[in-house]
Amino acid sequence: MAEIVKMESIVLDMPSETHEDAIRRCGKMLVDAGYVSSRYVEGMLARDRDFSTAIGNYIAIPHGAKEYKDDILETGLVVVTYPEGIDWGGQKVHLVIGIAAQGDAHLDILENIVSKLEDGDDVLALVNAHDKNAVYATLTGGPE
Repeated sequence: MAEIVKMESIVLDMPSETHEDAIRRCGKMLVDAGYVSSRYVEGMLARDRDFSTAIGNYIAIPHGAKEYKDDILETGLVVVTYPEGIDWGGQKVHLVIGIAAQGDAHLDILENIVSKLEDGDDVLALVNAHDKNAVYATLTGGPE
């Protein structure tokens, strides 16, 4: 995970916004980091419309629909925390992890995230720590 998580791709303490705006924010971050083309953001919104990317435990993992796989330039992810939370189709979300994954890499990424953040209390503690290093260490298993 360390090779796909960068400190500059972690943004903490955003004020609450709509889940669509959170998806757009993550999409722009993925574009700015060089992971995807701008078209991929449309795919992220389409994927969430078809099937919510909120996975429980206060986490959402927006990613592009299958038809947008060609818009992924490099595997990577971005992280945004929302201490006040976001209403994500009836679920409360505090941690949003935008993913761009080539091939089947998204399965390993999702498995890693779920295994490290399987408890909602752990997610809230991480968000409320307001510490980029803690987010990075949690996702990668070590310091930067």
